[in-house]
Amino acid sequence: MPWWKVVGATGRMMIRAGGLLLLFVLYQLWGTGLATDRAQSDLSSQFEKLQQSVPGDGNTTDPLTAPTDLLIPKPGDPIGRIEIPRIGVDFIMVQSVELKYLQNGPGHFPQTPLPGQPGNSAFAGHRTTYKAPFNRIDELSPGDIITVTTLQGTFTFNVDSHVGEDGQTESGHFIVKPTDLSILDQNVGNRITLMACNPKYSAATRIVVTAKLVSPVAAATPLPDTDGTVTNNAALDSLAGGDPRAWPAAILWTLLVSGAWFATWRIARSWRRIPAYLIGTPIVLLLLFFTFQNIARLLPAGF
Repeated sequence: MPWWKVVGATGRMMIRAGGLLLLFVLYQLWGTGLATDRAQSDLSSQFEKLQQSVPGDGNTTDPLTAPTDLLIPKPGDPIGRIEIPRIGVDFIMVQSVELKYLQNGPGHFPQTPLPGQPGNSAFAGHRTTYKAPFNRIDELSPGDIITVTTLQGTFTFNVDSHVGEDGQTESGHFIVKPTDLSILDQNVGNRITLMACNPKYSAATRIVVTAKLVSPVAAATPLPDTDGTVTNNAALDSLAGGDPRAWPAAILWTLLVSGAWFATWRIARSWRRIPAYLIGTPIVLLLLFFTFQNIARLLPAGF
């Protein structure tokens, strides 16, 4: 084969690969929000039903007399709503920080108490993908209000003051290494802790916001039995790497989208080019969306 044909074929392959990479980046930045929107809608409905199932109304329940015999939430279950007016946050939170659940909303570290209960309730969330619930937590200032509604009532937290990154100014956040899980410590009083990857588009460090509970504390409920699935070793934590269970689905969807594209190409060559691509392209793009969805699960929670 002449060298110029090899160069031409290589160039075309690189252009197609670049196009796929660009589509994946667009999916990460905007397409992921579509799935999160749908998940948040479902979670909101589920949480409202849970509120109706407890005595009184979860929105008005007095934390001092709130029920303590609540069911232990399972991974992925809605556990409450977090609102931060200063940065426009309004999300249903879910139990677990596994990547597949963080795609639905801020995730609760199950080894910590629920918000409003005695101790430090810790959460992780995305900053640039999946609707980026914690995108702007670096803008929070000491004294800003965080409100959390659970089945035990509504709780108010005030953002704590920390020394800024310059070592002099006051800040509403601080930065830690990914291996520093002291943010889960329970000897810091009744608080909520929000954590996300930092800087944006990177997982080099973690940005942390803590806030003190300033409303009445609710009674503690039992913590779930994690059966060794939760660790205090950050190197082994699910936030440190992707979800290997996504491999079968990622391979299957990749094969499906490849087959659909090949079928479209073959039909275009043997039939009519424009009609074939008009019919086949939407199908390929739909399959590509689900392919990207599963490939994204293989990546670390860096965004």
